[in-house]
Amino acid sequence: MLQTIKNTANFIKEKTNFSPEVGIILGTGLGGLVSEIEIEHSLPYNEIPNFPVSTVEGHSGRLIFGTLGGKNVIAMQGRFHFYEGYSIEKVTFPVRVMKFLGIKNLIVSNASGGVNPDYEVGDLMILEDHICLIPNPLIGPNLDELGPRFPDMSETYNKEMIRMAEQISSENNIPVQKGVYIALTGPTLETPAEYKYMRIIGGDTVGMSTAPEVIVAHHMNIPCFAMSVITDLGVPGKIQKVTHEEIQKVSEVAEPKLTLIIKKLISKI
Repeated sequence: MLQTIKNTANFIKEKTNFSPEVGIILGTGLGGLVSEIEIEHSLPYNEIPNFPVSTVEGHSGRLIFGTLGGKNVIAMQGRFHFYEGYSIEKVTFPVRVMKFLGIKNLIVSNASGGVNPDYEVGDLMILEDHICLIPNPLIGPNLDELGPRFPDMSETYNKEMIRMAEQISSENNIPVQKGVYIALTGPTLETPAEYKYMRIIGGDTVGMSTAPEVIVAHHMNIPCFAMSVITDLGVPGKIQKVTHEEIQKVSEVAEPKLTLIIKKLISKI
């Protein structure tokens, strides 16, 4: 795997001659952040050796290189999911590549379902922690060049970046929640009993991504920050049938607020 990562990173370096400081992964309906980036290069995933291809609506499938908040960034406009049939190693492969391209911080966004009764559709939530119920991406032989066999996860999401994001949201009158994200395999949305279980075990939101990417980033000692858009509710009495298209629409409405926070956060880190 190590040589494959290096080969892909070297291909991207040759194509772009670009040194990113911050990596960004954009979730469902949140690809519009790209419009804020002063783009220097754009590579479709299907042109990058060893890269998977996004198969989900709302995930464009491009690697974007440019400046945002005064920093060189690399943004995944569309991510990969375990439910698409990719191995968990393949799902997290781009994070490995971004490390070898030089990123020092990783910022992740996602759309998720709220199970905290205090949450409403359209809320933004800063991730304080997660519970990963997707297979761990570090299962298998450990590559010491990438990171330790047993990486510490006591500070899953960087406290200083959380503090800065809270300050930014306060200064711009953007209400934000803070909580625990539970990562599930999908692709089914949860049953009422599953939503209840997620709340009982300590979750505030549920989704189908993020945690494996963050685990791999931690393995390589990359500080992480993540935000969710609450696109639907798994709270008793508020559960309604929801489609992927409706989730996308809620994400798109909330996107300008999330974009502002991320842009200003990048300028500060």
